[in-house]
Amino acid sequence: MPNTAEPAAEPTVEKAPTKHSSSMSFREMLATLWQFIRPYRKIMFAAGVALVFTAGITLSIGQGVRLLVDRGLVASSSEALSSAVLIIVGLALLMALGTYARFYLVSWLGERVVADLRKAVFDHIVTLHPSYFETNRSGEIMSRLTTDTTLLQHIIGTSFSMALRSSLMFVGALILLLFTNLKLSLMVLIGVPLVLAPIVLYGRRVRKLARASQDSIADVGSYAGEIIQHIKTVQSYTRERDEQQAFGREVETAFQIAKRRIRQRALLIAVVILLMFGAISGLLWVGGNDMIAGRMSAGDLAAFVFYAVMMGSAVATISEVYGELQRATGATERLVDLLNVESEIPVSGGDTRPNKPLGATKAEVIFDAVDFSYPSRPDQPAIRGLNLVVEEGRSLALVGPSGAGKSTLLELLQRFYDPLGGCITLGGVDLREIDTADLRRQLAVVPQQPALFTADVWYNIRYGRPDASDEEVIAAARAAHAHDFIRQLPDGYNSHLGEQGTRLSGGQKQRIAIARAILKDPEVLLLDEATSALDAESEYHVQRALEALMEGRTTIIIAHRLATILHADSIAVLDRGQLVAQGKHAELIEISPLYKRLAELQFQDSGRRKPAAE
Repeated sequence: MPNTAEPAAEPTVEKAPTKHSSSMSFREMLATLWQFIRPYRKIMFAAGVALVFTAGITLSIGQGVRLLVDRGLVASSSEALSSAVLIIVGLALLMALGTYARFYLVSWLGERVVADLRKAVFDHIVTLHPSYFETNRSGEIMSRLTTDTTLLQHIIGTSFSMALRSSLMFVGALILLLFTNLKLSLMVLIGVPLVLAPIVLYGRRVRKLARASQDSIADVGSYAGEIIQHIKTVQSYTRERDEQQAFGREVETAFQIAKRRIRQRALLIAVVILLMFGAISGLLWVGGNDMIAGRMSAGDLAAFVFYAVMMGSAVATISEVYGELQRATGATERLVDLLNVESEIPVSGGDTRPNKPLGATKAEVIFDAVDFSYPSRPDQPAIRGLNLVVEEGRSLALVGPSGAGKSTLLELLQRFYDPLGGCITLGGVDLREIDTADLRRQLAVVPQQPALFTADVWYNIRYGRPDASDEEVIAAARAAHAHDFIRQLPDGYNSHLGEQGTRLSGGQKQRIAIARAILKDPEVLLLDEATSALDAESEYHVQRALEALMEGRTTIIIAHRLATILHADSIAVLDRGQLVAQGKHAELIEISPLYKRLAELQFQDSGRRKPAAE
């Protein structure tokens, strides 16, 4: 049956406040998980049938025990004893079959639901606004995606089933106890609240500690991930021992929190077991006296003890699983926190057409009185009242000191953020009125620090245009002067580049990124110091390739070395988020003291201005 089920579409999670106190109830957790379980109602129903069937068979064994004692052992009848044993064996066989079906279906459901949940969380993560990642560590997010969902898989696939089964066994055993002996059953009913009270009391403490434990585990993973990512820096500064000690402190913190959680759970289980066996001992004493006095048969006492033990086992299982369910509540809450984060930039609706048609000069970019501050630094304006026009097919270079706002303009143009004031238009249409996917499809970026993926060369160059043929990929690599070094890799274009392209030099990474942009063939080209990591010879050839790529395209260039942008149609000088001058190189030398100072720092050689190494 499970093989016929289709993977669920991504459930729509109701929006709630982003920040939660640790107050999600068990009912709220079930309501959240139900959105992911609902597509598999048939599987859940079949598992429920198997669960009820198994519980019923298990309870029926108590009647087999009664027959075995009364008609077989007490009556000294070998035939009755054989019949009772055969009945018990038959019931055991049916119970085994039912258990197999229940375990398989419930485990399948747990794996399937968690797979859908992971997909839903990841699908949401990749649409989140960049500001979210400014204030949340990647390790924390990865912990929610992996550790928390793994915990839920165990809960849905094992613990939840055990809790339901134990609940059914408890109710069924209680009903059969009432039919077997009313007086002893009343004693059981009086004792049940005493057993359940510590479960509720300690369960609340376990839930709080479970949330704290999951957070501490996330901190451990986040810290380790950051160190591994910067391992060369750690080793170059010989900080291995310091990082080992710091990581040890993180691990110990997580251990201390986990120890408190384990202590609470252990105490809960111990108290429940003590109360359970104390109650059973009392029942045996009262029931044994009744049997000696002739008020009940030995078979009834045996059946009663069987059901009492089953009730006690059910309560013990529930008390143990209750702690797991509390951990699941904490994990679910953390995942819901993540799913409920709303991106400030609307996610592409899948329609690749803009909401409004682009103008006749669709590649013209205009920054109109743009104001902007980063969400993490709201009191520090990054852009202030900036006006800029980049005509279609022309190139604009952005220069200025660090922090002038050059990279910010490229991020605004890609709509990673929206201006707080003014607007940015492409082809006369406000970027906020263009579908984000359609907008970004018209842009190609070559960043200063190229982003490469743990995959082969084909994948990395083809990332901007997945449908490109092998011949087109190779042509783009040739244009970026990357083909020769790619052929020298162990497996050529099939060579894997390692995490973040660690198997390549800085210049090789840059040329792969340039090839990716060339292959995308965009309307607007964004170059963020694209040749900074190249040696002199490679820079010359790649500069020629970029000039060919820029031909007829609107291009915005960020440059720290002025020698690389002397060919630009226009140069804009930025300082503290404002446009202070614009023009050609010769003009700016005369009218802009800031540009003149930058030029004098870079172009001096015996009174002649010529490019100097940065």
